[in-house]
Amino acid sequence: MILVIAIVVLIFVPWPWGLILFGVLLAGFFGEIAFWNTKLRDRRSDVGSQTLVGRTGQLLSDCRPDGQVRIGGETWMAHCEAGAAAGQTVRVQAVQELTLIVELEH
Repeated sequence: MILVIAIVVLIFVPWPWGLILFGVLLAGFFGEIAFWNTKLRDRRSDVGSQTLVGRTGQLLSDCRPDGQVRIGGETWMAHCEAGAAAGQTVRVQAVQELTLIVELEH
């Protein structure tokens, strides 16, 4: 946005003030890029199936011991040692390959 404003200033503000303001705004633009680059450089995004551990979901099919669970709009394979019926709420305890290890929510 700063870059667009700098170009507009260069076009519409009379000489030499347009050039001076353009230089100031261009320096601000590069300063902002440097600021955000250093601020966000070491920040990691939480992605993957491991982010599901601790979340709750609804069983779509009986899980005796295997079934399906819906978590956050996604359907996953689930494994529940104790067994659970469709419609019950479960909590994810672990992820094993692409299967969620779940237990009944208390």
